[in-house]
Amino acid sequence: MEVHLVPIVLMICDILWKTAECQCTLGNDLSIPLRPSYRRDGDIMIGGLVTVEIFNPFQHPFFTTVPSFDGHTFPVALNYYNFLAFVSAVEEINNSSELLPNLTLGFHIDNPYDNFLLMYRAAMNIFSGMDTRIPNYNCKTSGPPAAIIEGLPAEHSSQFSSLSRIYHYPQQISYTSGNLVMSNTVKFPYFYRTVPSELHLCAGIVKLLKHFGWTWVSIIAADDENSMRAVQILREGIEQSGGCIEFIETFRQYMSLMHHNTDKIHNTIITSSTKVIILYCNRVCTETIRRTSIWEAPGKVWIITDEWGFFLPSYNVDKKNTLAFTVAKRTIPSFHKIVREVNPAIFPNDSFTEMWWKDLCNNQCPESIQRSCSSDEISFYLLHCDILNSGDSYNIYNAVYAMAHALHNMMTSGSGNSTMWSGESERFLDFFPWKLMVHRYQSLIIFSPFHVQPARTACDYAANKLHHYLKNLHFKNILGEEIFFDENGDLAVGYNIISNFFLPDGTQINEIVGSYNPYAPSEQEFTIYENTTWDSTFNEWTSGSWTQIPLQSRCSPSCLPGFRKLTREGEPVCCYDCIPCPEGEISSQTGMDACMKCPEDQWPNQKKDTCIPKVITFLTYEEPLGITLTFICIFLIFINIVILGIFIHYKDTPIVKVNNRALSYILLISLMLCFLCSLVFIGHPDKVTCIIRQTAFGISFSIALSSVLAKTITVVTAFHATKPGSKLRKWMGYRVSAFIVLFCSLIQTVLCLAWLFTAPPFPYLNTKSEIGTILTECNEGSIVAFYLVLGYLGFLAGVSFIVAFLARNLPDRFNEAKYITFSMLVFCNVWFSFIPTYLSTKGKYMVAVEIFAILASSTGLLGCIFFPKCFVILLRPEMNSRKCLSRN
Repeated sequence: MEVHLVPIVLMICDILWKTAECQCTLGNDLSIPLRPSYRRDGDIMIGGLVTVEIFNPFQHPFFTTVPSFDGHTFPVALNYYNFLAFVSAVEEINNSSELLPNLTLGFHIDNPYDNFLLMYRAAMNIFSGMDTRIPNYNCKTSGPPAAIIEGLPAEHSSQFSSLSRIYHYPQQISYTSGNLVMSNTVKFPYFYRTVPSELHLCAGIVKLLKHFGWTWVSIIAADDENSMRAVQILREGIEQSGGCIEFIETFRQYMSLMHHNTDKIHNTIITSSTKVIILYCNRVCTETIRRTSIWEAPGKVWIITDEWGFFLPSYNVDKKNTLAFTVAKRTIPSFHKIVREVNPAIFPNDSFTEMWWKDLCNNQCPESIQRSCSSDEISFYLLHCDILNSGDSYNIYNAVYAMAHALHNMMTSGSGNSTMWSGESERFLDFFPWKLMVHRYQSLIIFSPFHVQPARTACDYAANKLHHYLKNLHFKNILGEEIFFDENGDLAVGYNIISNFFLPDGTQINEIVGSYNPYAPSEQEFTIYENTTWDSTFNEWTSGSWTQIPLQSRCSPSCLPGFRKLTREGEPVCCYDCIPCPEGEISSQTGMDACMKCPEDQWPNQKKDTCIPKVITFLTYEEPLGITLTFICIFLIFINIVILGIFIHYKDTPIVKVNNRALSYILLISLMLCFLCSLVFIGHPDKVTCIIRQTAFGISFSIALSSVLAKTITVVTAFHATKPGSKLRKWMGYRVSAFIVLFCSLIQTVLCLAWLFTAPPFPYLNTKSEIGTILTECNEGSIVAFYLVLGYLGFLAGVSFIVAFLARNLPDRFNEAKYITFSMLVFCNVWFSFIPTYLSTKGKYMVAVEIFAILASSTGLLGCIFFPKCFVILLRPEMNSRKCLSRN
């Protein structure tokens, strides 16, 4: 016969459990008076840690003496709304026919007193089922809780998470903790919260500072690990966005420990230049700070990370510039009715309600209401005052409903079938999370008070099931808002930005002035409402009177357009000097780090705050310089034509004939072409005119100089050919002179053609030569070809000068050598002066220099060679005879 020992052992354990269950009379062994917890039985239980009173010890441990646990408790009336929201949400769910039908939610709510040790006490009370705190001991009258909804401080929340997992109550939903560490889903896989992570809070503060242009701020924070971690992230965000932090001061959280550095922080604030101070700590720290001299620093804008400080008595009514980031919340209509109707008679066994009622009557009612606090007048006060600032009630409301929807989805999906009861007397939570299905003995289900391994395995299985449905939760609450958790277990919700200010009659106003929602589209993440009464100025005592000045917080004033920042050596980047933008650059906005260069066709205006189109300039016929040069050119052409006419008219006279009449005609025509080509240099350059300018100038001048050279050679040849037996007679003909002109001009023509086919001149816009102007000019294309053309002209002039100089003393009345020598001297001086002058000028003046060189050199040739002959022809005709010529 086979004996099964396992059922026998389990039955013995069950007997021991029932015996222990009948002896649940454990009480409170603490020396301080603590209020009992509040509970209601149900098929499914939810634990709650709601801080309604705060415990402040008289002495904090310094690790030098044996610690004592003496202290006092003080109520927080505002937190009572959190308790009411928890209870009212459970009542709504139990009255609903759609959510968890035929099942009743129960709850066990205890007060952790915002104290680390008392938090463990409250947790053990919930785990034990009564106001007891015995590990592994459960005086249950209902099933153990399916999850714990808590409002613990950030540093307590992580410790509670570890504790709850030890006792296999892993599902934890926080309605206050934004602790960054809790976003670690590997370390805290069962942690959820109905508030955003503090990472989003830091990002929202950075965006607020950037929106108002507050780049010079300071931070005051509690010295706990969570605050320091968040401050480091906040500091990095501020610096990455271009801001700077003047100082970071820390303080101990509790009043009894912070007095030693209160004066130090106060003096630091008073002497600092920053106008914006970020107070990063929880609500208890905010209340503590507001009771010290730190809060009384004038002319400062406070940004606090908890709205609770707004609803405390104001210790400095002049302080109106305070902004707070609070989790976005809405008003629950059904919750209003509950708050209006609540009184101790509704919750006869609830010490929280009794405490809240007394505190409200004694401290917060107006005097006219205090005398009759039991009357209906108090409902009016609640409806129009405190109900608008209902603590974290909306967060708790969402937490309870999230848990209910997860349980409902788990039940209706079929995953909860194995946890359903088989008899009417058995309740659902008897099998969850301490369920143990013994498949071999399906009719035998026993619960052990000991942590046996099968129970742990079953507990983890149930926890994972509920965790799955919480993780994938998505529903709309009664207000129509989408409720779901992101990948880190955070509720997809943002922040409201609340402004605290005072009306002229002293009435304190708290108004939502903006919002930050990290889950919204990028263009809608951060918003400051324009239709709010947020005051962007504050009063500052200057020159013996109060003056309203704009809210600015900068180490250095913003650099105006036209200036840029120059960071001071050894100081933060927010401390800088403003220097003007360099030439060619602008800064079009206020506070620019660097100036920008203008486009090639634009230039800064006088203030250097915008780019304006550059003035396009070239030598025109309309401007005085162009008109003058044109007039001179036309006048010289006229003189040239007159001289040519004189020579044609007196072509048969000896003075014309003896000086090679044909070469004189060629020289005069070529000089006229030189005068004409100078006109091409005036006007808007284009492709054709740029080519004509240089080639016409080079070829016409080469013809003129070739003619001069031919004349010089003719003079020398003519003198030596008159000697008897001279062989130079055969070189006296017209053909030799024509050949010299043609050959010398042909060389220049070849050079010009080579220039045009390799790198011809072209028009271009010169944007760099002159400030604020665009020079439209001709680029030579090939500077080598340009100077080859000039060099060849210089060569012809040099040869002509040398030959003429050697022949200057020949005995001939009509000897042109001396005149040619002088003309070449003028020509060479002009062009030798032209080169450095040409290279040192820019734009239209460069063109004017070249025109002047052409006109001057051409005039030198015309005047030195032809004016003496015209003088003889017109004024001394007696010298223009063969007789006079023969005499010489």
